[in-house]
Amino acid sequence: MSENESPSPSAVQASREVRAVISRLRRRILKASEVEDLTLGQSSVLARLSDKGGVTASDLAATEGVRHQSMTATISALASKGLVERQPDPDDGRRLLITLTAEGLRRVEEGRQVRTEWLADRLQARCTEEERRAVIAAMAVLERLTRD
Repeated sequence: MSENESPSPSAVQASREVRAVISRLRRRILKASEVEDLTLGQSSVLARLSDKGGVTASDLAATEGVRHQSMTATISALASKGLVERQPDPDDGRRLLITLTAEGLRRVEEGRQVRTEWLADRLQARCTEEERRAVIAAMAVLERLTRD
């Protein structure tokens, strides 16, 4: 598509529908694994740490799109629950790296399992085999959109 060409009506409609459905689905999946003693922000930090390992509070703040002070408060709350720990950076002793504890990793894995089971149960109960295959095909298309 050239710079002067507008998206087709079907592209605009697809964009709206995909964004709306993904937003609702994300909220429902997160709600399914809601842990009463963790905020959404705390859960998000735990998930990031499980993917990256030791990172600084500044790195986490930038990734999560929050102020450093807010991230420091989130990390402190998670540390008080025994889910993360701060360790000196072996390359720069002035910096602290935030890592998951064994309990933090267990909580992340448990949450992922609950979310996977919730969605699989919904797909099984509310969709036909043909519809599930259509979902799989649609995910391949959406995945292609995420590649640069």
